Amino acid sequence: MTTNTSKARQSNNLDATLSLNPVFVRPGEATEFDKFSLPAGPSLPETAYQIVHDEAILDGNSRLNLATFVGTWMDDEAKKLYLEAADKNMIDKDEYPATAAIEDRCWRMLADLWNVPDKNDTIGTSTIGSSEACMLGGLAMKRLWQEKRKAEGKSTDKPNLIMSAAVQVVWEKFCNYWDVEPRYVPVSRDHIILDGYNLEDYVDENTIGVVSILGQTFTGLYDDTIAISKKLDEIQEKTGLDVKIHIDGASGAMVAPFCQPDLVWDFQLDRVNSISTSGHKYGLVYPGVGWVVWRNTAVLPESMIFHVSYLGGDMPTLALNFSRPGAQVLLQYYQFLRLGFEGYRAVQQNSIDVATYLSSEIAKIGPFELVSKGDTIPVFAWVLKDGHTDTWTLYDLADRLRMKGWLVPAYPMADDMSDVILQRIVVKVGLSRDLASSLLADIKGEVAFLESLTVPLPDSPGSGSHFHH
Repeated sequence: MTTNTSKARQSNNLDATLSLNPVFVRPGEATEFDKFSLPAGPSLPETAYQIVHDEAILDGNSRLNLATFVGTWMDDEAKKLYLEAADKNMIDKDEYPATAAIEDRCWRMLADLWNVPDKNDTIGTSTIGSSEACMLGGLAMKRLWQEKRKAEGKSTDKPNLIMSAAVQVVWEKFCNYWDVEPRYVPVSRDHIILDGYNLEDYVDENTIGVVSILGQTFTGLYDDTIAISKKLDEIQEKTGLDVKIHIDGASGAMVAPFCQPDLVWDFQLDRVNSISTSGHKYGLVYPGVGWVVWRNTAVLPESMIFHVSYLGGDMPTLALNFSRPGAQVLLQYYQFLRLGFEGYRAVQQNSIDVATYLSSEIAKIGPFELVSKGDTIPVFAWVLKDGHTDTWTLYDLADRLRMKGWLVPAYPMADDMSDVILQRIVVKVGLSRDLASSLLADIKGEVAFLESLTVPLPDSPGSGSHFHH
């Protein structure tokens, strides 16, 4: 007898029974498993491994996943270190003091890289990823605003946060979870990034801060933090409102310091209170680790800090999560030691070179027009030229490339530009120039096929998205 839940699962998966190839079965072992019930008895580790291994094959090759920003390659020494540290829990500072000390070194290295004014008066932490880091950065801005309003005897009921409509979904979650009104500045063809345009229309006494994105997920472009900062200066002169900035540097904060060293975006700007990044993106570590650093201890409210005993002393801890991997923090330190500044510069610049090579070649293919080139972070996007065809879409091209193993997402642009369908490539360390040339050949071949069509493909999606960034 099966439950309704089991029946629903069976209908969604066609067959709820997992059958084993006889070559893998040992005497006395089960030859079939129910996919949704715990087996009655144990199996040999070799059998369990083979089952999971074969199931996971269907995920495809992660190095051909050009949709994800997340790292898909590390060297053999890193993998060895990962296995050695897989059992370490990052929250257990007292039990794993060496790992805790390494975490401290890593965020201090980042603070230095991002030009923190006083290396002795700053604070940071590791996180599960840049999403948690963003949550902490946003929460600090909200708490600071609340403290200031309470001191002035004013209401704290209606906080708002200003950001581009092209913001990553984590900021929508932040506003939802922490009861903050999101104020989205629309993107347009003339203002595809947040550049301070009309910012005065969004700022008021309830604004807790502005988010500047260093590498939009849609296009890879950088918001103009200098222009945002200057506009906020003008707003303060007129209204007295002192609004600070959080840099969402999920990708760009680990690219710009190495490949665009003259770009001013970080703590060199007085309005920047905090910076977050993802160690498992262009920090070049397997998932999941992120980082957030504050300009100084004054801009991180004490109410967010918990104190734990550490080597007979005190260590502040402020992450949202408790139990989480310690191995990725060690891998981040490994990469810092392994590559150094020049190594990171070489790796990131090579990815940018591959991205700009690909984008320049794709621009030469008749149907396409570039939205970005991959010269900021190594990410670029393109659109179909207006009126080029009514027999195929970028969704069709994404489907055709998926049949070759490539994941090259197509999706609508944000907000006021939601009628614009983009296709995007994320270049990471695992995508070599040779692989890029193979990808380019497949794109050209599939475009030639689609261009030969006289009617649309059957069941062509036509609209909607196969990809949720």
